[in-house]
Amino acid sequence: MTSTANDIRLGADIGGTFTDIALDVRGTIFSTKILTNYAAPEQAILDGIEIVSRDAGISLSDLDIVIHGTTLATNALIERRGAKTALVTTEGFRDVIEMRTENRFEQYDLNLQLPPPLIPREDRFTVKGRIGAQGQELQPLDEAFLEDIAGRIAAGGFGSVAIGFIHSYANPAHELRAREILARKLSIPISISAEVSPQMREFERFNTVCANAYVRPQMADYLARLQIRLKEMGAECPVFMIHSGGGLISVETASEFPVRLVESGPAGGAIFAADIARRFGLEKVVSYDMGGTTAKICLIEDYAPRTARTFEVARTYRFCKGSGMPISIPVIEMIEIGAGGGSIAWVDAMGRIQTGPESAGSEPGPACYGRGGKRPAITDADLVLGKLDPDNFAGGAIRLDTSASELALMRDVGERLSLDAMSTAFGICEVVDENMANAARVHAVENGKNISDNLMIAFGGAAPLHAARLCEKLGIDRCIIPKGAGVGSAIGFLKAPFGYEALASRLTQLSQFKPAEVNALLGGLKASAEGFVRTGAAGAIVCEITAFMRYAGQGWEIPVPLPDEPFGDDAATRLKDLFEANYQRFFGRAIEGLDGLEVEIVTWSVKATDVRTTAARHDLTTGHRTNEPAMTRAVFDPASGEPRTYGIVERELLCAGDRVAGPAVIVERETSTVVTTSFDAVVQSDGAILLIRKGCQA
Repeated sequence: MTSTANDIRLGADIGGTFTDIALDVRGTIFSTKILTNYAAPEQAILDGIEIVSRDAGISLSDLDIVIHGTTLATNALIERRGAKTALVTTEGFRDVIEMRTENRFEQYDLNLQLPPPLIPREDRFTVKGRIGAQGQELQPLDEAFLEDIAGRIAAGGFGSVAIGFIHSYANPAHELRAREILARKLSIPISISAEVSPQMREFERFNTVCANAYVRPQMADYLARLQIRLKEMGAECPVFMIHSGGGLISVETASEFPVRLVESGPAGGAIFAADIARRFGLEKVVSYDMGGTTAKICLIEDYAPRTARTFEVARTYRFCKGSGMPISIPVIEMIEIGAGGGSIAWVDAMGRIQTGPESAGSEPGPACYGRGGKRPAITDADLVLGKLDPDNFAGGAIRLDTSASELALMRDVGERLSLDAMSTAFGICEVVDENMANAARVHAVENGKNISDNLMIAFGGAAPLHAARLCEKLGIDRCIIPKGAGVGSAIGFLKAPFGYEALASRLTQLSQFKPAEVNALLGGLKASAEGFVRTGAAGAIVCEITAFMRYAGQGWEIPVPLPDEPFGDDAATRLKDLFEANYQRFFGRAIEGLDGLEVEIVTWSVKATDVRTTAARHDLTTGHRTNEPAMTRAVFDPASGEPRTYGIVERELLCAGDRVAGPAVIVERETSTVVTTSFDAVVQSDGAILLIRKGCQA
């Protein structure tokens, strides 16, 4: 189908705690938040669709498109709740996913704990057969032994299989044949690395295909149920998924390659933030997305999120690069930590308050939800501090129990540290805010940026509660809380283009560059990428070509954008000039003085997207009318270290140009914005709230 501005479009984002629904009826947004149903995740979507459809006065048959993203795959990886998976790999490579790259993310820690592999050693099977780095067969595949492996897998109660052979990115023949042999005896899904991640570097590629296989049965079953139940309710429209790179793909593709969905929800949030940045003409932005399970930080430059070919899930050690689970797919680059509203607070062996990565989720949820949760979560701390109204949480749909929060905080944290309930809650919030601040600093430094140079855009159900305090810690003077911030990722889905990125690793030295071969390779990648896009868009498509290049001998490469045109006889010279220009931009100067220093291309990328209209521009305003809150309540104030009277303001009663002086809490159905003492809040022309540090000009 072809999307138009007049479509009735619905975005659905399943998070670890809440499922967010955003319905766009010809420019008017209707939204709601529903507690996620772990047993049947699609149920929350269906319940939410009924609510927003009723509010909008439409029937489900009026829907033109459903766009869906979810953190189910991410959470399954973080919490290790996937299928029992077998890995079939080349003889001698059984322990690649456990040995990793042998880099130490903390050089001097003698007790360094590496994240355990997804697949234990006893579930990894090896087979003889070898493909060379140039794609040539060095040793034939032992097909008879594969038959034996198939029998052992069938008897082992496995739910999925991953196949990862050496150099299969250069020649997938052995992996394809292995899948064919295993499929004769097995009725479970089989994933091969040449299709999931056809890129160099065995550890990353093997880990990615293992992750794909690990979550594939769960995601395939879920997506099939969702489609069936939507049709039963009368929604005959197509369903598309948002993938980690920020584009839309079909449900069929998502079911086969669910690892591409690992960052789908956060990707929607980054698209949402990029749209806000473009709307206000903001070239340097850091997006801050805090939901119920995780918090995500993403840098956005020139109205586009930073992208990468690999990322890490669940960094376990002070946000250090290398301490997480690497996934080698095109992705919007961000850092993600276990710090959401449902993240559990606890005390470690050294008597320090810690938060996450374990989350109370929606079942049983934080103690204050009254759904059986007994352990304290960040939401419990926010409630005790007065940031939340117990009688008006989620628009009054959930009544919060303050006494239950206090009991949980004291039992698990306060009594162990001899603190009262208020001090305990403040300590927990300070820890989680400092964790997020550290994560933001690390992410900025890894990208060579200064975090304080950015304006923050905060969204997600919990982010507006913490954004002002986070800005104080990071030295950021301005923060935008967009309209619909509580369901920001779901709104971002509605703005996502149909897009797909196809990759291929082909190690090519410029001295051996053959234009005809490369043109054929890029032609195949372009056809593949455009084919995925054409499943949902019939209009104009643009392609971005990128070569990932390096000096020979270097361990990593840099992206070099290229024009979308065939290479000619002068291609090698042009590519070298473009590489050196980009190398100088990244590192300050190109390498000079070494005669004959070879430049090589490691990976080619073709990203195809359909063309979308640009958003209307707005100017930031500092406001001209002071709004005097009609209500107040006691909220713990970090500046004074004690409860203080905060003004309480209904967001829907504010008009463009209104200014609310901090301290205050601006409340709405899906979230609340805490305006700390050092900030004021100004309503913008599009309904967004600008938090601006007192004395600072917009």
